[in-house]
Amino acid sequence: MNKKRAKRQQRITTPEVMMDVNTTPLIDVMLVLLVMLIITIPIQLHAVNLEMPVGVPPNQANKPKIVQIDIDSKNMIFWQGSVVSSEQLTSKMAEASQMEVQPEIHLRPNKDCQYSIVANVLSATKRMGLNKIAVIGSEQFVQ
Repeated sequence: MNKKRAKRQQRITTPEVMMDVNTTPLIDVMLVLLVMLIITIPIQLHAVNLEMPVGVPPNQANKPKIVQIDIDSKNMIFWQGSVVSSEQLTSKMAEASQMEVQPEIHLRPNKDCQYSIVANVLSATKRMGLNKIAVIGSEQFVQ
């Protein structure tokens, strides 16, 4: 009986081996890494990067030709006042891009035309390498 009592006391005084992993240091390290990540991420600004010309432009002796592209309320495209299809528009833009002095493209959409037509014309000018583009007639959009 004395042996049983001794074993019972030994069990009571000897702590059991802990089988769980101590996660406190792991959580501390993860929080420190999270704070460092938040600090090092750059602030995202909602801005568009533009390459603006610097300085005074040189005086040009040869003024570039102005090409007027109109889009009416029925989504018809006009090149210098005459109606053109999208294939004719791209061919005329290809001709204009091959000129020695690139013409200025003045795009004047009607406020009731579809945006997709305007976007297609703008993308076609970019594809053909025409860089001098101006969207004019914006006063019609002011309410």
